[in-house]
Amino acid sequence: MTAETAAAPAVPATFNASEYLLRAASEDETAGRTALTGPGGDLGYGELAELAGHVAAGLEGWGLRGEERVVLFMADGPFMAAAILGAMRLGAVPVPVSTMLTGAELAALLNDARARVLLVSDRFAAAAEAALAHAPGVRQVAVEGDGGLQAPPGVRVSPFADLIAAGRARGGEPRDPYLTSDDSSALWLYTSGTTGRPKGAMHRHAGIRHVVETYGRQVLGITPEDRCYSVAKLFFAYGIGNSLFFPLAAGATAILDPDRPTPASVAARLIEYRPTLFFAVPTFYAALLNADVPVEAFASVRLAVSAGEPLPAELCRRFTARYGVEVLDGIGSTECLHIFLSNRPGRVRPGTTGTAVPGYELRIVDAEGAEVAPGTPGTLMVKGESIATGYWCRTDTTRKVFQGEWLRTGDTYVVDDDGYYTCLGRTGDMLKAGGIWVSPSEVEGRLLEHPAVSMAAVVGLPDADGLDRPVAAVVLKEGTAAEPGELIDFCRAGLASYKRPREVLIVDGLPTTPTGKLRRFAVRELAATLLNTP
Repeated sequence: MTAETAAAPAVPATFNASEYLLRAASEDETAGRTALTGPGGDLGYGELAELAGHVAAGLEGWGLRGEERVVLFMADGPFMAAAILGAMRLGAVPVPVSTMLTGAELAALLNDARARVLLVSDRFAAAAEAALAHAPGVRQVAVEGDGGLQAPPGVRVSPFADLIAAGRARGGEPRDPYLTSDDSSALWLYTSGTTGRPKGAMHRHAGIRHVVETYGRQVLGITPEDRCYSVAKLFFAYGIGNSLFFPLAAGATAILDPDRPTPASVAARLIEYRPTLFFAVPTFYAALLNADVPVEAFASVRLAVSAGEPLPAELCRRFTARYGVEVLDGIGSTECLHIFLSNRPGRVRPGTTGTAVPGYELRIVDAEGAEVAPGTPGTLMVKGESIATGYWCRTDTTRKVFQGEWLRTGDTYVVDDDGYYTCLGRTGDMLKAGGIWVSPSEVEGRLLEHPAVSMAAVVGLPDADGLDRPVAAVVLKEGTAAEPGELIDFCRAGLASYKRPREVLIVDGLPTTPTGKLRRFAVRELAATLLNTP
């Protein structure tokens, strides 16, 4: 054996996303720059780094080890941001989860993640208490805020301030930091689980750097002068990029809002904190327009971003016409960590999802997995460094969704010769009318062009012969009126006749997920009930 072959294998270079995101804290000229602002107060970069270090040291004192999961059931604010960064610094894995979960749903995620530590805001104490009764693995809880929390015997409950104080007493930083690398697990994000059990998508430290240096830098063009406000919260893949990864990596400012967003509350935040970048989902853009939010609310915004589901062309045009702000419609996913396909500033094509974000490859395939020609619909596949390594303890599902270097998105798309992609809906949402495929999103887009329509959803329901027919559920703008027959005729005038909805139901609202995505199966159930259809 030669000396060369006997040499020990090279140790991977260390990389920790927390240090990467807090680089501004290490420079004298940027350490005092505001990293976070909002109702929870202001923190400079140096202060945020110090707080994250205290959280890391406190968690280490509790016995949390590298690669162990810590669940965050917290409102957006400085403490949640510090908890995410502190856990990653320690080499542990923060798992921010939706604050809309019930106690039973939270218990299921605590058990699935094998979490021994839960960090919770006191405003969510009731759900946390219910969860702890059915999550026997949890041993330590820290509560942010003035309220308390009752826990079963054997579970230690401490104020979040005590966790920070304990970390400060230990010197503020782990004495022996965990040696993370590009491939170390940095973050878990659970899918919304609207069609099944939520699944934990496991993300690497390198994935965080990748979304910053692709979408953040090359699409948003984010600079230290930017101020980011996101309707989507930190527990979403979309929100954690908007409000943590992108602004911190650029030395910019994140505006963290702990409250549930409404058009009125968001308008007030925009006027008070003057963001330059605004992030929301299509249903919220519709709600802003329907609420007639004043134009001055968006006076400081240079770019708006939409993701979560396709932004209808008419909604995009109406928003830009009213507020003078371009909306970059894009698509990302929990599995991809953030947006991988997007429109660009100055090159927005309403009704499309734009072109591939630099650093990602896309292809559209047929049912057999063969790539199709431009103009032919198929399932969208994506390849990029931010794709999760898989789902925690979901082998069968992982093998179906993560196919080698490629991720199967489950979305039906078509691409034109210019490389612009248009979403036709979820692969399972396409329906046939008269034997011809119909895209629900295309019909929804036409309905939204009607001056009385605020929101629309199209689903397929069986007719008397058991054949699918398009049915639309429509929310009207306040103070307007429209008859179902009028809306059907409107669709017939702007679309091929076979695409028109056979029924239009006027409803008060549409069911959505916590992320604001349309719960299409729930719309289907609602329509079936209203029409007395099986």
